[in-house]
Amino acid sequence: MLMKHVVRSVNSQAQAMIELLRPFTLLAPLIVSSCVIIASFFYTNSNALTLNGFLYMVLPASLCFALLNGASNTLNQATDYTEDIISKPYRPIPRGIISRRQAFFLAVLLYASTFLVSLCIHEMFTLIITLIMVFSITYSLFPRMKQFLFFNQLWVAIPRGFLAILGSWSVFGNPFDHIPIVMGFIAALFLFGGTTTKDILDAEADKKAGTHTLVNVYGVSQAAKISAVFMVSAFLLILPLVVFHIIDGYFLFLSFLVVCSVVISYQMTHSHRNDKYENTSAWTLMYGTYFLFALSFAFLVISCA
Repeated sequence: MLMKHVVRSVNSQAQAMIELLRPFTLLAPLIVSSCVIIASFFYTNSNALTLNGFLYMVLPASLCFALLNGASNTLNQATDYTEDIISKPYRPIPRGIISRRQAFFLAVLLYASTFLVSLCIHEMFTLIITLIMVFSITYSLFPRMKQFLFFNQLWVAIPRGFLAILGSWSVFGNPFDHIPIVMGFIAALFLFGGTTTKDILDAEADKKAGTHTLVNVYGVSQAAKISAVFMVSAFLLILPLVVFHIIDGYFLFLSFLVVCSVVISYQMTHSHRNDKYENTSAWTLMYGTYFLFALSFAFLVISCA
């Protein structure tokens, strides 16, 4: 009887730790990084690399981004305990299955694992991963940029958009080439607006905790309009970039994602909770749009390189 209780307790904690990682959100770094890494491989014509060599670079590099995202999710839940009691009481820490100390330990373990795995690639990749880690840690811990209006969006957009693209491209290519820089900027601009979707359900809890977001400062309707400006501008920016020959004409296809941006802003005010993915429908579509951006970008580079 005692043994069954122990096994049940261990299984419960193991499941809770997986919940801390928020598995669905790990798809974004896996898909985006893999797509950009493969695109950089074809763009730089790294044909001399064997299949094994290719996989030994792609798999650990993509794993780095997934581990880092899991570390960020875990750290965020450990530091946002009071907010989660109000808005997300079903999470492992508010339910008492996992302690904050255990969550901090898991976050440290994941950050350390990310860094060690990044060493398997090369110095530039490790440097960019380290920069992303700095943004991730300072978002939740001192100076806790999460609490400052606009900076909280910037602290998501830069590492998960701009630096993620540059880091992925650096696996086989030059991260300072015009293509990763432009695409990274577009991704960051989109995420700067799109990250507001995650704040809708947390508006009351964030306000009580002293965290200022577009939603709890301006209201959902106004926040949706402000976010739409950035999300729409991100993909409309492709038009002048093509006209002035900064990027090739085939990238014009990516501008169709402006439609998704408009739908996301609409959903922010008309459709809320998505119980399956622990957030709003707008947030789910925002992630889906980012997937589509990465897949389309990779397809265009591979087809036209």
